[in-house]
Amino acid sequence: MIDIRHYEPQSASEWNAFVAESKNGTFLFDRRYMDYHSDRFADSSLMVYRDGRLFALFPANREGDVLCSHRGLTYGGLVTGPSATASAVVEAFEAVNAYLRGEGLRRVVYKAVPWIYHRVPAEEDLYALFRVCRARLVARDISSAIMQPHRLKWHRDRRYGINRCRNNGVAVELSDDFEGFWPVLEDNLMRSHGARPVHSLGEIRQLKSRFPDNILLYVARRDGRVLGGTVLYVTPQVVHAQYISASAEGKALRVIDAIYDRILNGDFADCLYFDFGKSTEDCGRVLNESLIYQKEGFGGRGVCYDWYEWSL
Repeated sequence: MIDIRHYEPQSASEWNAFVAESKNGTFLFDRRYMDYHSDRFADSSLMVYRDGRLFALFPANREGDVLCSHRGLTYGGLVTGPSATASAVVEAFEAVNAYLRGEGLRRVVYKAVPWIYHRVPAEEDLYALFRVCRARLVARDISSAIMQPHRLKWHRDRRYGINRCRNNGVAVELSDDFEGFWPVLEDNLMRSHGARPVHSLGEIRQLKSRFPDNILLYVARRDGRVLGGTVLYVTPQVVHAQYISASAEGKALRVIDAIYDRILNGDFADCLYFDFGKSTEDCGRVLNESLIYQKEGFGGRGVCYDWYEWSL
């Protein structure tokens, strides 16, 4: 028997314990991460029980009569445990859809967890989307990822940048100086895209305090000044570049090349996957070719981040 329940704050410990033991969950699904922006999203996450035991989680928020994989997360499909089988996940989606119809919802927008984040194969949800939901693909972003045990050769451009930094006194360090990096990030995003970071300085500081081993900052300095940096999200399978940015001087000196030399050939040389993040806009319809060229220069190759949609 399958029972669907809305997440309530008193279930946070049960939720977090399940995420920690799941086959495709990361710290982004921990309630201490999800709830930092609870003022912006009407949380409508679901907990799926099978025969009285927690079987799956669906991080989500509600927008009118639409249930969305949580808008505050990069990905957010069904989180399942190691015992989840194809037939059981199919049954779970049938029950979830029936429950949502009873709640007056009419449509679902679903962001699947990319396969590189799976500790154990976990694409039973994609089969259920086809079999049960008749879902259609509505967005496909492309990210660039490196499988570290089988790294590709770097472009000469990247090597040039590393040597340029060495010759100009640029030092790369693991840092806690978010105050030094955030103005560089904000200025670059505003100049290039007319946008702001998803996280404010206060929010990233708060999240860093909650997940000190999962959120890391690397910066490049010259004469004590921060010229560029990257914020990493460290998960069991994947190290993900959440933010990458450099000042005009940092770009001229190619500091990003030096930062990723330290990360990819040093501190995280033994990680399984390194994910640079997406290089697309407008739900994947626009490819930023210069951005993806830079990531592919480090040996990154394509991993898709997919969005699906279906009517109830």
